[in-house]
Amino acid sequence: MNRISRTIQKNYKPALMLLYDLLMLAAAFMVAMTIRISELSPALEPAMLICLGLTLGSSSFIFMRLGLYRTVIRYMGQQALVAVLQGVTASAVVLAVASYLTYAGVPRSVPVIYWCFALIAVGGSRWLVRVYYQMAMEIHKSRVAIYGAGTAGLQMYKALVHGELYKPVAFFDDNASKQNTLIDGVLVYNPANILDVVAERDISEILLAMPGVPKRRRREITRGLRDSGLVVKVIPGVEELVDGAGRVSDVAQIYENILGRAPVEPDKTLIAESISGKVVLVTGAGGSIGSELCRQIAQWGPAHLVMVETSEYALYQIERELCQQRQDDGLELQVTPLLGDVRDRARMAEIIESFAVHTIYHAAAYKHVPLVEQNVVLGADNNILGTLSVLEAAEAFGVEQFVLISTDKAVRPTNVMGATKRFAELVCQDFGRRFARTRICMVRFGNVLGSSGSVIPLFSDQINAGGPVTVTHPKVTRYFMTIPEAAQLVLQAGSMGRNGEVFVLDMGEPVRIYDLARRLIQIMGHTVRDEGNPDGDIEIQITGLRPGEKLYEELLLGDSVAGTDHPMIMRAEEERLASEQLQLLVGSLRDACGSLDCERVHEILLEAVKDYAPRQSLVDVVWSHRRDQRPARPTGQVERLRLPTDSGAER
Repeated sequence: MNRISRTIQKNYKPALMLLYDLLMLAAAFMVAMTIRISELSPALEPAMLICLGLTLGSSSFIFMRLGLYRTVIRYMGQQALVAVLQGVTASAVVLAVASYLTYAGVPRSVPVIYWCFALIAVGGSRWLVRVYYQMAMEIHKSRVAIYGAGTAGLQMYKALVHGELYKPVAFFDDNASKQNTLIDGVLVYNPANILDVVAERDISEILLAMPGVPKRRRREITRGLRDSGLVVKVIPGVEELVDGAGRVSDVAQIYENILGRAPVEPDKTLIAESISGKVVLVTGAGGSIGSELCRQIAQWGPAHLVMVETSEYALYQIERELCQQRQDDGLELQVTPLLGDVRDRARMAEIIESFAVHTIYHAAAYKHVPLVEQNVVLGADNNILGTLSVLEAAEAFGVEQFVLISTDKAVRPTNVMGATKRFAELVCQDFGRRFARTRICMVRFGNVLGSSGSVIPLFSDQINAGGPVTVTHPKVTRYFMTIPEAAQLVLQAGSMGRNGEVFVLDMGEPVRIYDLARRLIQIMGHTVRDEGNPDGDIEIQITGLRPGEKLYEELLLGDSVAGTDHPMIMRAEEERLASEQLQLLVGSLRDACGSLDCERVHEILLEAVKDYAPRQSLVDVVWSHRRDQRPARPTGQVERLRLPTDSGAER
């Protein structure tokens, strides 16, 4: 029964379109006969009805073979219009042949008149629907300009025309031969007049689509436009995206339109207060957020930027990038990359003391929900005890500011990752209450576009591979922000934080992941394959929620929210644990992690984070495997894991 229902739902739209076309062809025949014989209601003899029936039957077959009912009308392009022309022409030829074979006596001029009216009825109706749809969408679109009238600019224009948020209203190009020409009716302007054009055309953003231009020139153009107060986004070419040459952060800039809101602009005074002239330490400096923090910190004149990272390759990459940035932008920047594990308190204390650190941005964490769910002990050890290790060293050596990068998954968590981040927040709140030397705060935000493990790089790879794009649930929603927004929020919060406060960004409305996938497929120049469009390019598959995942994320635990010096940043007042209880829990957690007691770690998370509500049983992979493989032992005998004592390192 379900299969029959799906089949009917899949085919009813093409069937209605076919029925409409046949009615229009019959009407075109009647109009042609009326015009030819000058009678308002021409009488149709049986032979003429047979001729008309043969024409309609043949036309329906021709139209279906030409794919007229597989085309999504709102995306109808030149190829679809050619198909309409071919179909109507073939229908007129069939009418002439059928009239001859049936001796219907249809005047020879009727097929010609019929062809004209059929083309208007069949092709014109589709064109009107397409125009209506585009006009309805453009009412809500932001007006943008594309800088670069070459191939990349044209590709971007076509993608945005079919999108839902941006309307290109102008091109700019440095090439004088392209200026004052039209591209699909859009004028190409001289960049020298960009401010006048922006004001006249009410343009909100400039999209820089010049992937073939050297990076230095692109940087000069971007800096000049931004210095003029314009919002600029750098767009890589389609070829760069397909072959993987485009950086993840560049790809994220293309898809900022999924936010459904304008990017939050930073308060430069707040950022400078925590960075300029200071020694700044970033943990997890090679990660998505950590590396962006380093890039932005470098622009605000720190006395010294110290980067700590466990991954040698990631640390090498960000150091090389900052060295290039220092050379290109002429920055006076001292950068020190250091290998280190935040769980190693002695190493962190040594670093903080040696460099006399003023500000710490703690971005080091395990954040991938399914992976942390399967590695419970390491997740708690890194995310909680690692945070505690850095906090203790910061307090011991008089660090001025400590900012923890947290997540919306810490609010009423359903997974181990969220529970560990909420526990880390509780530790920071306790330190902020008990100690006065270091100003401590937390910054909580949602998913970050383009970060490692986020949906944008995953969906992009799946689309480039030809699909399918995998979505866990059709109703799952998430808050989103861009990597620059996330980094700027962290930098600004550092100057506002006091006594373990939590800061959140006003991120607008959450985005449905299924809609994001559809929009991304269209932006990358493809169509969605579904029941309404079985010949589309990319299919979206529903895979089911993963362990620890929930449909909706939240940013606040309660309703107590206050404003800050930044209009888009809020301060949340949330419940804290008593210091004595928290210290007992931390001590128990340290013992449980030291003995690799996965069950005890989980029990402590449940006790410390009162809103933690796991939706599945414990799934730590190693613990589960050892439990299943362990032979039966006599009652009272306890198994201990024997560790080597000559490892050469001690923590």
